[in-house]
Amino acid sequence: MKLNKIATIILACCLSTTCIAQNSNPVVEEVIGIVGSEIVLLSDVETAYLQYSPQMPSITRCEIFDELLFQKLLLTQAELDSITVSDSQIDMELENRIRYFVQQFGSKEKLEDFYGKTLDDIRTDFREAIADQLLAETVKSKITANVKVTPTEVKQYYNSLSWEQIPEVPTQYEIGQIVKVPKVGSKELDDAYQKISDIRQRIINGEDFATMAILYSEDKGSASQGGAIGTVGRGETYTEFEAAAFSLKNGEISDIVKTQAGYHIIKMISRKGDYIDVIHILIRPKVSPYELAAAKTYLDSVYNVMISDTTMKFEDAAKKFSDEGQNSGGILSNPYTGSTYFDAQQLGSMDPSLFFTIDKMEVGTFSKPMPYQNSEGNDAYRIVYLKSRTTPHKATLETDYSLVKSLAENEKNNEAIASYVKEKAGQTYVMIKDSYKDCNLLKKWISNE
Repeated sequence: MKLNKIATIILACCLSTTCIAQNSNPVVEEVIGIVGSEIVLLSDVETAYLQYSPQMPSITRCEIFDELLFQKLLLTQAELDSITVSDSQIDMELENRIRYFVQQFGSKEKLEDFYGKTLDDIRTDFREAIADQLLAETVKSKITANVKVTPTEVKQYYNSLSWEQIPEVPTQYEIGQIVKVPKVGSKELDDAYQKISDIRQRIINGEDFATMAILYSEDKGSASQGGAIGTVGRGETYTEFEAAAFSLKNGEISDIVKTQAGYHIIKMISRKGDYIDVIHILIRPKVSPYELAAAKTYLDSVYNVMISDTTMKFEDAAKKFSDEGQNSGGILSNPYTGSTYFDAQQLGSMDPSLFFTIDKMEVGTFSKPMPYQNSEGNDAYRIVYLKSRTTPHKATLETDYSLVKSLAENEKNNEAIASYVKEKAGQTYVMIKDSYKDCNLLKKWISNE
């Protein structure tokens, strides 16, 4: 069971079931599998196969069918164990999925045109599927909750791999930075406050909030969506933003809220428990050209100090001079892996200019001050440092332990899941259509019919 690969497909597929009707010949519907009281339809398999086989040519219908049977087993077990998920969990996941598809299609209108339905109708249609997925994930997480691997097991796993099975590791970079964030002057703060005050007053006077967000909001991620940030829970936004948002009633507009990002006004769309659906407009105070130049001048001085004092380590300079990342000595942590190593694609997704700079540098060197925008979207300057660069290679325990450990954990998780399937399938009614019984992958299910 290629769980990680196929499960991703199944989880994404619930928002794509109408694709078959629109993009291919209609499927003659029939039940091809039953687990407990849950059924697997031929269209379930075909939908996933037709959508994902172009990107994953090696995928088979048997693999998809196997994963669907597993998902149905998890749902059956969730019912037996009285496992539930809250409405707020469903709402949050549904909004995340809707937001993703809106981004993929380019706009809410294009998504609605594709499905021939309003966004509310799309939400209604797929709510049950999302609930089932969350239930299945909850049961699955319980199966693997106590799975851990020891250093000895990691070593044993690595030694069990053939040369062909050892993964190839692309070039990776370990990088650091020294950052200077310019101060925002009182005039710039006043200008931003006045701008958002004027916007708020226009909305109070009757202009449409979403339209104003499209026209004026400086939050690039939400402006094109009319200021929509989707469903968020407590602890997921700035403290000041959260406090203001959760105090609003449906349709109510907040006073001006100041956070690290700038000045906001917020409109409540709906609230369910600890989750809210809001839209907002953000105006960022602009850094004056004088302050931006001062930040560069400051880092020019830091650069000269580091050039002249060859005994000074970059990490020490970062702790002393940087506005960000002092605790890590300026060394960046990879948000995708938790390690300090990045591949070229990861660097490019963070900042394309960063990769082009790093790729030309020698290990142990650092750049002159260069402009960039920090995580808050503010203009700043930074000195970039290349701590190490690996060459493409076969993974080793010495250089790629975290990667090998994750593979060993995945292997152990799969073993735990296979054991679970064998046990629970033997206690559950399972039916598979005869035409699929020659599929070797499904024999573990057939033996329990």
